Amino acid sequence: MIMINITTRRVLMAMWSMVFLAPITGSADEAMLEKGKQVAEDRRKGNCLACHMMGNGELPGNQGPPLVSMQLRFPDKEDLRAQIYNPLEKNPNSLMPPFGLHNIVSDEELDAIVEYVYSL
Repeated sequence: MIMINITTRRVLMAMWSMVFLAPITGSADEAMLEKGKQVAEDRRKGNCLACHMMGNGELPGNQGPPLVSMQLRFPDKEDLRAQIYNPLEKNPNSLMPPFGLHNIVSDEELDAIVEYVYSL
């Protein structure tokens, strides 16, 4: 009999649900994902590629962490939104601009970015 601890089991269940259930439920529509990708890569708006490796973006920066496995890193999507809205809340020394707090992106654009980044 193989024994696994509860943390490992939760991670495995989360991974299983992302692989097998996400394609069935369609967590975000394609238009929202595409808009989020466009805003995230727009140098005048999100400009996420300046600091992060993400998706298939060209010439990513390396100041911020790679944006991969975001559903595992942020099981609650609202925590990811809060991080993008104002990263200074949890880390006052963050180099990441507070995109929502300083109105760099609109609420609609922020929601689209969150959907796109959450899909990575």
